[in-house]
Amino acid sequence: MPIHLKGSCPNRDGTKGTGGCIFCGEEGGSFEWIGGSIQDQFEENKERMRKRYRAEGFIAYFQNFTGTYLPLEQFRANLEAVPKEDLAGVSISTRPDCVDDAYLACAKSVFPHTPVTFELGLQSANPRSLEILNRGHTVQDFIDAAQRIKAADIRLSVHMILDLPFDGRDDIVRGAELMNAVAADEVKIHNLYVPKGTKLAEMYQDGSFVPVPMEEFIERCILFLEHLDPDIVIGRLLGRAPEKDVLFANWNRSWYYIRDEIVRRMEVSNRVQGSKFSAEQKGREHDSIYFGR
Repeated sequence: MPIHLKGSCPNRDGTKGTGGCIFCGEEGGSFEWIGGSIQDQFEENKERMRKRYRAEGFIAYFQNFTGTYLPLEQFRANLEAVPKEDLAGVSISTRPDCVDDAYLACAKSVFPHTPVTFELGLQSANPRSLEILNRGHTVQDFIDAAQRIKAADIRLSVHMILDLPFDGRDDIVRGAELMNAVAADEVKIHNLYVPKGTKLAEMYQDGSFVPVPMEEFIERCILFLEHLDPDIVIGRLLGRAPEKDVLFANWNRSWYYIRDEIVRRMEVSNRVQGSKFSAEQKGREHDSIYFGR
């Protein structure tokens, strides 16, 4: 469940760039904001999810902005503020260029007996696409961060956008192979929606950004899954956003419809996660040249 904190990232404050990623709004990637302290947000979300899903264990998810882009003392204070009762895990969203060994060690020390996940936003394995998105980091930055996270015995989750019009299907396959190579524990698949007030919104309005069709997104999802290690957990198949906050999202279709359609087509055509995966890919030695262009 999300814990929303005011923050920033090096791609906003001038360290790496300004304006942030072209798809990132003022809330730093999260639309869920209930206000209050970390403790208050955790408890309020816990009660809401307990009633809705009958949940008994909860993952505290530091979702918006860059969870490690702050002084180490503040990072530790944020983690220590998470209530321990009913806590099933902690997930920290961050950037590939903001993963430091000291922060990994800190997370492990605060939660020695609770699963900790670092979530890296990669979005694409295509270096050119990262430039267009104004990500401010490279594929090699991602590889380096992923290796440090795995070496620290912390779960690695990766966010990938599969309907970037700058990517082709070969990039989708490369992305899956990269997940296999770094031995990711989880992948969260996203589709690209257009938040108001972003650079992407300007591109959408002037016609320089045209969303790929829903059919293509579905096919890319299935292709990605076919090449993905079957042991990698799928955290989500697509995202969603409040209608009032976006110019375009989910092709004006229900989130549930698109998710169910992906599953239905895989079942009908007998296309399953990992059917095109080679075990030799997992954890293999690699470099940025292999995944570059």
